[in-house]
Amino acid sequence: MGQKKDLTGSEKSKIVRYLAEGCSSLKIAKLLKRDHRTIKRFIQNSQQGRKKHVEKPRRKITAHELRKVKRAAAKMPLATSLAIFQSCNITGVPKSTRCAILRDMAKVRKAERRPPLNKTHKLKRQDWAKKYLKTDFSKVLWTDEMRVSLDGPDGWARGWIGKGQRAPVRLRRQQGGGGVLVWAGIIKDELVGPFRVEDGVKLNSQSYCQFLEDTFFKQWYRKKSASFKKNMIFMQDNAPSHASKYSTAWLARKGIKEEKLMTWPPCSPDLNPIENLWSIIKCEIYKEGKQYTSLNSVWEAVVAAARNVDGEQIKTLTESMDGRLLSVLAKKGGYIGR
Repeated sequence: MGQKKDLTGSEKSKIVRYLAEGCSSLKIAKLLKRDHRTIKRFIQNSQQGRKKHVEKPRRKITAHELRKVKRAAAKMPLATSLAIFQSCNITGVPKSTRCAILRDMAKVRKAERRPPLNKTHKLKRQDWAKKYLKTDFSKVLWTDEMRVSLDGPDGWARGWIGKGQRAPVRLRRQQGGGGVLVWAGIIKDELVGPFRVEDGVKLNSQSYCQFLEDTFFKQWYRKKSASFKKNMIFMQDNAPSHASKYSTAWLARKGIKEEKLMTWPPCSPDLNPIENLWSIIKCEIYKEGKQYTSLNSVWEAVVAAARNVDGEQIKTLTESMDGRLLSVLAKKGGYIGR
């Protein structure tokens, strides 16, 4: 019988089956009409199994090098582990070791997105803080809009996966799926809303005022006492639909004017406590990488998450304003941590 170079997959399967039946290598060679040496070589290789991977000893990092890495990480925000170690002239360290070392002294973070602050902005923020330093913020209604999408912010759909488990599958949409625009307000320990802006409506001055009329004024403000209305201060940011002459005049006709309408400094989302409420709601509706299949389902999730925010959480946010004003003054109009 002639000697062939390689065994086929079918022949290898037959060899395993014959071995299980107790056949010798010589008998298997005769049954398959293959050279005895070929059969013996395959059996020997199968019995040896894979060689164990022997890890090479990792390069040790000295205390001096650790201090250099820590200083480099502080000077190079958002740099990769390789760039940080190269700047310290530390070579031969695998990525797993670099990340393990950096994990003890740093955290992986995305760059924060904020509107740019120039000198004029900072001066206006300081003037605003001085003007309202003695204000009773329990009487201020903080308002804002938030847009929620079906998939949530990029980068939120990640977390720990157990060994041997596969990551859940996420839907991919060609057109994004759209989103829902939500308006709400907070005052003292009370949440006003949330109210949903009708799909497809672009908020200009006229539609914004009509929206406030149909939701905020009819469903909440109208039910309040005269003394409450007299003391309440209405806050809104400087979005074009909010700060236009039309909207300002319309609010004045509703009795919200002069000192009852808070002036707002430019580029200052960090000063509005309702931004923190939006973060609480988004963390709840998008936890564990949750996605939604319709705009109605994501809106229902927003309503459910808002109901779970208790009065103490809202009170903590509104009572943080004194500290925010002092921080603005201390940083000479610069951004504060939210």
